[in-house]
Amino acid sequence: MQSFRRELWFELPRRCGFVNITPQVEEALRDSGIREGLCLVNAMHITASVFINDDESGLHGDFSRWLDQLAPYDRTAYAHHRTGEDNADAHLKRTLMGREVVVAITAGRLDFGPWEQIFYGEFDGRRRKRVLVKIIGA
Repeated sequence: MQSFRRELWFELPRRCGFVNITPQVEEALRDSGIREGLCLVNAMHITASVFINDDESGLHGDFSRWLDQLAPYDRTAYAHHRTGEDNADAHLKRTLMGREVVVAITAGRLDFGPWEQIFYGEFDGRRRKRVLVKIIGA
């Protein structure tokens, strides 16, 4: 049994957005040398997400609109803002989209279903944030 760890760093110039991080995770897997096991990918910030879905811009727009309907950005609407923050919506969006994904590794490859890709979701951008890639196996 081996383990491999890599951090990916992101700084999106806008408040919200989605980045396909599948190529970076695949590179980490290649560098690990692990052929069979599990790959954990998780956002290390409470206003960001990692999730699996289709890499289709219309769907990403749908996600953005849906999340904004459920948790709109509003500087005065949330109790969290009494602490001096203005990102309660980002915390809620992260909860909806999830913290991490786990993908099986088979024959040295991420064992995806059709169209699946790994995404970093940013909900309170304009500063550096990291994603952990932890690969365990043989």
